[in-house]
Amino acid sequence: MTSIEVKKLPVDPGPAAWNALLPEPGAARPLEGAVTADWLVIGAGFAGLAAARRLSLLHPGDRIVLLEARRVAEGPAGRNSGFMVDLPHDLTSDDYGGALEHDLAQTKANRAGIGFARETAEAFGLVGEAFAPIGKTNAAATEKGHQHNLDYAQHLTSMGETHEMLDAQQMFEMTGTRYYRSGLYTPGAVILQPALFVRGVAQGIVSNRVSVHETSPVTWLDWAGDWVATTPNGQVTAPKVILAVNGHAESFGFFTGQLMHVFTYASMTRVLTSEEQARLGGQRQWGVTPADPLGSTVRRVSGTGGDRIVVRNRFTYDPSMEVSEARIRDVARSHDRAFAARFPMLGGVSMAYRWGGRLCLSRNSVPAFGEVAPGLYAACCQNGLGTAKGTLAGMLAADLASGESSELLDWMLAEAPPQKLPPRLIAQLGATAVLRWGEFRAGREL
Repeated sequence: MTSIEVKKLPVDPGPAAWNALLPEPGAARPLEGAVTADWLVIGAGFAGLAAARRLSLLHPGDRIVLLEARRVAEGPAGRNSGFMVDLPHDLTSDDYGGALEHDLAQTKANRAGIGFARETAEAFGLVGEAFAPIGKTNAAATEKGHQHNLDYAQHLTSMGETHEMLDAQQMFEMTGTRYYRSGLYTPGAVILQPALFVRGVAQGIVSNRVSVHETSPVTWLDWAGDWVATTPNGQVTAPKVILAVNGHAESFGFFTGQLMHVFTYASMTRVLTSEEQARLGGQRQWGVTPADPLGSTVRRVSGTGGDRIVVRNRFTYDPSMEVSEARIRDVARSHDRAFAARFPMLGGVSMAYRWGGRLCLSRNSVPAFGEVAPGLYAACCQNGLGTAKGTLAGMLAADLASGESSELLDWMLAEAPPQKLPPRLIAQLGATAVLRWGEFRAGREL
């Protein structure tokens, strides 16, 4: 018999702002008592929801239970920047690109994840604000950033990918700010209201055969022929389990010493007044990622919750998977500087929400995926693209557990496992130095 005590439960700093913009959800339905199921999915982020959705399509008569430690959209799924990126997006590179053949395969995989998300959005009526396939722009504020965009555009040309270079005037017409030197627009990305999307999917998959239980963290996972997951108020017994908890795979005893836990941070303004919107100008909805991967991501959102601007920058390496509220206050100064530099016409606009969100990376940029114990399948470590790669991993984990085969699944299984990290202190010192140096080099892109 295998008995796993879950060492750590999720801790997320600050509010999940995207979720805070939405109407209050109904009362949580935590797991109570002992239930049996054909399938258990642990984690209701992008990976877990995709896994549950895929299982419901493959096995419409089976009983599926999905457990979430917090409320849906309160964890990382409600804390990201809301980009579903189809193209290469390596956060450790200068311009996101990598080896040509790898990037072609990764783009195909990302688009499979986005395609599954699109089908889900259409099935549950989530098109529009929740799921907007409008593309995104890499924004360059410096000549160096502009060169990054040119280099990346050349790489995209070699991949046969459509893209458009935008000049300073076009960037101004889109964003309302003269801050940007140029932009590189790519049409395949999707911009999400991530909390609206994941809450909609969680509601959409519920049926008489599929149940979603929030505030139900798994504290023990035991195997003796079937898996038994214990929560504070109940138990689920199932022959097969999909673990969709990203970096918290280590809390379950898997991939120990192989995963890098990184936090990134964001701030969101209060609602802009009509007069402030007029001063800003530009389009009502847009999103830019930085030409330098360690620069500032900026979005203007207009929908549920009003017209607001989101700034996301700064990365910290935190093996404990926790950061303090003091860290949020410290990083806030960077957000305020980035906002003021880009939007001088909006002096006096304050930030309504500030938060941090967890990323999980591997040293060799591969997922933590596959059958890690009999009947237990991991769909973890999304390497900074939790929306697209998480969806893909959840979908393919469901396929793997169901005995389905595909070229895409074969490609995923052929990936090397996450490499071992150096001893914890050395890894933390090294990663922190690399991040700080990268942010320094980003200059005005930050």
